[in-house]
Amino acid sequence: MTARKTGGTGGWDEFWAEVSGGRTETIRGVQVTVPTDIPLAMEQRINELQDAEDEDSFAELIALLFGTDALGAWREGGMGLRELKTVLAWGIAHANGQDMTFAEAYDLVMQEEAGGGKTPAPKGPNRAARRAQSTRTGGPSKPTSRASTGSARKTSRG
Repeated sequence: MTARKTGGTGGWDEFWAEVSGGRTETIRGVQVTVPTDIPLAMEQRINELQDAEDEDSFAELIALLFGTDALGAWREGGMGLRELKTVLAWGIAHANGQDMTFAEAYDLVMQEEAGGGKTPAPKGPNRAARRAQSTRTGGPSKPTSRASTGSARKTSRG
């Protein structure tokens, strides 16, 4: 088997920067790298925070996606909870490989708030994001009757 060559010989960090793009955005005066992958620790935290509403509950997710200093700087810059949810939805979408604009992330947050649900993570291949996407209404699913799901027995005429 032949090893695949990359543009540099600087090791893993240079290789990963090359394949992940390294694009940045400025959010409330903080330059952050656009996420291109979901950190491994994030799946568990998304599941644990699925019902969270307060800003502090999102602090660890923000740190995993955008760095430990981002949330503090955003607070000082006057960022609100809806704005934070929008940034988080946008970041998770990009981490899942889904290109999303800030406006699309905001629309997603507004739809969820209007529906009374939690702000979901955008759909993607990641299990944690799919779980974060599901909205809870507080009640169980309605049962489906057998009459509507059953199939009529067919008899064979031989």
